[in-house]
Amino acid sequence: MLRSVGQKRLTGSGEDPRVAELRMAVSRLRRELAALRIDFPDRPIAEDELAALDAMAVSGVPEIPRMRRSLLLIAGAIGSVSAVAAALREVRNAVDLFGEPPRG
Repeated sequence: MLRSVGQKRLTGSGEDPRVAELRMAVSRLRRELAALRIDFPDRPIAEDELAALDAMAVSGVPEIPRMRRSLLLIAGAIGSVSAVAAALREVRNAVDLFGEPPRG
């Protein structure tokens, strides 16, 4: 059984648990955005960046600076849509599992 997300691989799956967490969080936010009846101007940006995060997760080697950039673009695009705030927080927490980007 997994003791600490981000530190051990899931038993038998071979998948990094951070990647699994990111994919689940991205999937939830995508579903919640799809269910929203309201439209907002930057919705396509949020959807594109969620797709980019998912693609990075699927590749198995996400680039931390690129993930953080996507997260900022998603948060900016969604703005104050409180209906998806919890799902956005989950995406942020999942990105944080990968650690800080190297300082340049």
